[in-house]
Amino acid sequence: MSNNDIMTGEELGQKLLESVRQMKRGEAARVTRIEVSEARAARHRMGLSQAEFAELLGVSLRTLQEWEQGRRTPTGPALRLLRVAERHPEVLRGLA
Repeated sequence: MSNNDIMTGEELGQKLLESVRQMKRGEAARVTRIEVSEARAARHRMGLSQAEFAELLGVSLRTLQEWEQGRRTPTGPALRLLRVAERHPEVLRGLA
């Protein structure tokens, strides 16, 4: 790293200040959007831990974690159960 690559404290302060101004104007350089999986949304709506929800659905804890993290997608009956859990959690609780 040469001396030309080193930023003074004042230069760094100015860059940080300009970054804050850009964010306030809505000109952030990067926007991160995180989509919450259907499985996680349903579990949170029911107020259950991952282990409790996995047991209620009749799937392994690992399977539920894979769904929540987006590495796998529930299909068939599991997908239907998730939709019931999300829209009518009282029905699923009644089955427990």
